[in-house]
Amino acid sequence: MNRIKISVLLFSSFLSVISCKEEAKESEKDVASIEQSIEDHSKNLNDWFETQFKEEVSRSPMTQTYLGIKTEDYGKWDDISSKREAEDLELAKERLAYLKDSVDISKLNDATALSYKLMKQDLENEIEDFQYRFYDYPVNQMHGMQAEIPAFMINMHRIENKSDAEAYISRLNGMKDMFAQAIENMKIREKNGILPPKFVFAKVLDDSRNIITGRPFDKSNKESTLLGDFKGKIEKLELSDEERKGLEANAEKGLVEGVKPAFENLITLLEEQQQRATTEDGAWKFPKGDKFYNNALKRTTTTNMTAEQIHELGLKEVERIHNEMRDIMKQVKYDGTLQDFFTYMKEDKKFYFENDDEGRAAYLKQAVGLIDTMRSKLDELFITKPKADIIVKAVEPFREKSAGKAFYQMGSPDGERPGTYYANLYDMEAMPIYQMEALAYHEGIPGHHMQISIAQELENIPKFRKFGGYTAYVEGWGLYNEFLPKEIGMYSDPYSDFGRLAMELWRACRLVVDTGIHNKKWTREQGIKYYTDNTPNAESDAIKMVERHIVMPSQATAYKIGMNKILELRENAKKVLGEQFDIREFHDVVLTNGAVPLTILEELVADWIASKKNAEPKKEVGS
Repeated sequence: MNRIKISVLLFSSFLSVISCKEEAKESEKDVASIEQSIEDHSKNLNDWFETQFKEEVSRSPMTQTYLGIKTEDYGKWDDISSKREAEDLELAKERLAYLKDSVDISKLNDATALSYKLMKQDLENEIEDFQYRFYDYPVNQMHGMQAEIPAFMINMHRIENKSDAEAYISRLNGMKDMFAQAIENMKIREKNGILPPKFVFAKVLDDSRNIITGRPFDKSNKESTLLGDFKGKIEKLELSDEERKGLEANAEKGLVEGVKPAFENLITLLEEQQQRATTEDGAWKFPKGDKFYNNALKRTTTTNMTAEQIHELGLKEVERIHNEMRDIMKQVKYDGTLQDFFTYMKEDKKFYFENDDEGRAAYLKQAVGLIDTMRSKLDELFITKPKADIIVKAVEPFREKSAGKAFYQMGSPDGERPGTYYANLYDMEAMPIYQMEALAYHEGIPGHHMQISIAQELENIPKFRKFGGYTAYVEGWGLYNEFLPKEIGMYSDPYSDFGRLAMELWRACRLVVDTGIHNKKWTREQGIKYYTDNTPNAESDAIKMVERHIVMPSQATAYKIGMNKILELRENAKKVLGEQFDIREFHDVVLTNGAVPLTILEELVADWIASKKNAEPKKEVGS
């Protein structure tokens, strides 16, 4: 080959190299352009999410207070009128139209695509469920206004200066108008065939009368609940005697002119409706009650399980847990039947604190100790841990008769108000020592406090996800965390392990009884008998639980279905990943996306497994 040909070939090769480099640069520019486009579109949608969240918060003075935000609305109440519900529907339709018509899903990053999918699903559900907006009881023994509004004032309305105290007084005065809206809503429901069953009325009437008992409502030496709360809060302020006396006088005036007529008007309606109420308990009594209940199950469980499937699952789980309890009977060398053992656990005094102030104080002290011990072991199970603190409190006397066994109240996002684990110590026989561990882990650490606080503290998701919730996820996590501590050596006392099983058994029975009442037309008495026949819990527990089923159709099915799904996903991950499985990473996947439907949780875990196996995740998030 001559020198001219060689030169031509070399020059041609040089040009080819130059061309490849130029193409590579163009390709890099294209990739960068696509990445920038995804970043821009994702930011725009997240900005929109933030705008919508702020709009929702601005329309709800009570939400502002829950979130620890103080604005000019600090002394106001939410609008709970039917007119506002219609406005909310139109707003949901506008937001859904924006998502469908103005957002290109293919140009979103994975995290924002998930947010899109969740928001779109939430809006579609809200619009579809508008037809069932009257299918609840605004005043009931579990979450009625007669107890929740005073609790809101006591636990949520902070008084840090004179202005806050004046806002408290403003809310006292405004209670009359808000209750008038609630009363109108209750009248609309009755016209539509939605009236609480008879047993509800005595309980809510008792709660209502408690609030307007004591000074300044009567000549009693004892201060009323809200006056005591107000005076206790302003005592901590630096005020002159004149300012303090003026605030106290205005608060008493607000109680007499705002709170008293609010509750008296409510009591009048309740007494009238009590005369018309029946003993029919299930949702089947509502117009289109079967469709409502099936829809409620779908929303609560975030699955497509039917009432019959849920009922059968409950029966199987009850049988399994009974067998595990029999193993513990052998361990403690108890000779007798399972029912005999239940009776023994119910009646032997060594399993209960005394039903007095000393016994209640001992319970709270031990509950704090359990949470502190568990806190010291979190590194074994978790990567992400909450910054927020938690306190343990007894349920306040004014609502303890009707309130549930235990519950968690979230803290404020700024950490100023800690999360609270509430234990109902009204009847100490309903709070056995052997169930203390499971309750503390469920409501406190590593249960609701961790899940809710971590969600609030996340920085990479929109606020509607930080403060949203799906019952099956939230309660499934709580129940899963009754079991989780056993795997690191907790429940060393076999009776406490029996208590854990008793709590899980309780949730399994819920599947049976909730569907029994609302789908199979069980009576209240049938439901109570199922619990007393199949669990070691006190009859008072059974009564409260059945009455909860009745006023909150489907809600109690979330716990066991959620727990089962989390365990199923964990076991599958272990099977697929083998030695690569890290339980701390698994918990991070579950916790660091905020609350999600169980179907979405399944996708997130599948993505994590795929990433661990260096495979492409199989998902359709954002579709």
